[in-house]
Amino acid sequence: MAEPWRDRARRAVEWNWRLRSVGDPRPHYVICGKDALAYYVARAMLESELPLGGARVTVVVPERYRSNGPDVAGLRGVRVVRSDRLDVDTFEAAGLAGATGLALLHQDDVGNLYAALCAQAVDQRVRQVLRMFNGTLADGVRKLLKAPVEVLSDAEMAAPAFVAAALNEVDPSSFQHRDKTLRVARRADVRPQDVVCALAHVTEAHGVVLLPAEQAGADLVLAEATGQPAGTEVAARRLVRARRRRRPVTVVMGAIRGFATRKIGIAVMAVLALIAVLGALISRAEDVSPLEALYLTLVTTLSGADPDTTKAADAQIMQVVLNLAGLALIPLITAVVVDGIVNARLALHTGRLQPARVGHVVVIGLGNVGTRVVAQLREYDVEVVAIDKNPEPRGAALARQLEVPLIVGDAALPETLVAASVADCQALVVASTDDVANLEAALAARDLRADLRVVLRLFDGDFAERVEETFALGVSRSVSYLAAPAFIGALTERAVITTIPVDRHALPVAEVPVAPGSELDGRPLDVVNRDGQVRLIARTPAGGARTIWWKDLDPRQVIFAGDRLTVVARRRGLDWLTRQCAPPAYPVPVPRPGGPVHGGSKIPVAASPPVPGPTDPEVAASAPGAAHPVAPAEAASSTTAGLPDEMTRRQDAAGEVS
Repeated sequence: MAEPWRDRARRAVEWNWRLRSVGDPRPHYVICGKDALAYYVARAMLESELPLGGARVTVVVPERYRSNGPDVAGLRGVRVVRSDRLDVDTFEAAGLAGATGLALLHQDDVGNLYAALCAQAVDQRVRQVLRMFNGTLADGVRKLLKAPVEVLSDAEMAAPAFVAAALNEVDPSSFQHRDKTLRVARRADVRPQDVVCALAHVTEAHGVVLLPAEQAGADLVLAEATGQPAGTEVAARRLVRARRRRRPVTVVMGAIRGFATRKIGIAVMAVLALIAVLGALISRAEDVSPLEALYLTLVTTLSGADPDTTKAADAQIMQVVLNLAGLALIPLITAVVVDGIVNARLALHTGRLQPARVGHVVVIGLGNVGTRVVAQLREYDVEVVAIDKNPEPRGAALARQLEVPLIVGDAALPETLVAASVADCQALVVASTDDVANLEAALAARDLRADLRVVLRLFDGDFAERVEETFALGVSRSVSYLAAPAFIGALTERAVITTIPVDRHALPVAEVPVAPGSELDGRPLDVVNRDGQVRLIARTPAGGARTIWWKDLDPRQVIFAGDRLTVVARRRGLDWLTRQCAPPAYPVPVPRPGGPVHGGSKIPVAASPPVPGPTDPEVAASAPGAAHPVAPAEAASSTTAGLPDEMTRRQDAAGEVS
């Protein structure tokens, strides 16, 4: 039901009064989207404690839409603008002019490109973050737009997690930073000297513990790549070798079973068995060799034999039965050939495969994520079968190029899953865009095989976690939840290098510059590490010096302005570190009783920032010859540093990039 115009007008007036941009120093972000990714980005911007007083968030959603997950328009504290078209008028109504950032998160590459061009006409300085699937188009957008722009693909970031779960391995995330290549691995698979930091520790009591304090006991680590292949690649090679070692008889029998229907196959086998029995009896009655008996049987069956009344009665009966079997065998052979031709035509038209497969991976849904998953599996030479309701989904062209069979049908139907040989597959990846359809397909597949490994895509992260715990369907993943940290980092101009998915969590790897006068300026490196929140892995000194990696980091080293700290952190930990590295807030003018008096009235004087006394721990820590104390976590978390106004923020951001 449409919103009454009186309520809409009242809410517009209220928001214009509460969130007017004049005199409001808070950064303003405009987010265009309607799915779970827009929800997670908007919620993170509202919960972010980076700016003093929070951020203003405006969400642009269509007039009428059906949310397939958490509703972004239902978030408290956001201003909602409803428009079916992202054009200049919509962006002006959303207050884009002077905004800090714009996120275009619709699943429409061309629509996002048009919206980016319209936003550029409103404000050329606003930072834009676009969601795109087409890599070629994304490269062109980066070159064409005059505004600062970042183009990301949520499917490309989330696909490795699905591939790793399908092969029962850890996510094969690897990234290049400075002069090192780092990757995620199990601790048992890497050498101790190559371990950079602990990422997660799995316990029965507490579940997954991220960035644990105990480094030695962690199950998942970030390690330096030293030429050893990732666990996912090793698992894929093992699967390919197992498929090649299949017995030839099994392959031939599988091809025979898939050539004709079951009823025709049973009839042919029965007639052949009858002919074989009669041939053995003829060999014994005629007292001839096996080859001669075979000759007599085939000639009698296929062409008939001349009647001979002088033969014994049993020989005459066998001769008649063989003739009848020959009459039945010829039409059965014709039916098998015709049925095979018809099945081949249907396979070309609908993609329904009759040949049985073993050890392959079945991917349901050839959308953005499913297409990326199929492409990565084929890079590892893993056999893949795809299922989709649409005869021409987004990834149909790539499937034909990679020779991946596409079965057109409802994945929740048993006959569709049987056609894809789900009962004999290595894993099932359910990656369509409908949570209900994904859950139905997963349940139907488990009915065919109880121990099947299922990787389930669900949009709502909380729903995915509850389904994984309650139904025990395997591994559940939320693409939006995995990709949201990268979009948030690009929107807030943080130097997010990559995002590491760990179980159902995401750890961003970022490089944070230290501003002059910030809380960390002059503090020891030891204050950066916070158990469960932030882990320092590298430091690049100011002036472009060589990066100091984890092996050579000394906790007593002092942080200077201009240093760049590379960390693995959770989102709240990264917010804390960014605040600690931000420039100090400007002093706010307040009335001061001790000011000069003119004409009997006191003139307010701007208050000066308090000067720490000799006993202040900050000064004591920075004094010559003093030790380098580690600040308590409570004190670090309570410390807040504001941001300068919008113009100064833009200048600082430009200076950091340069």
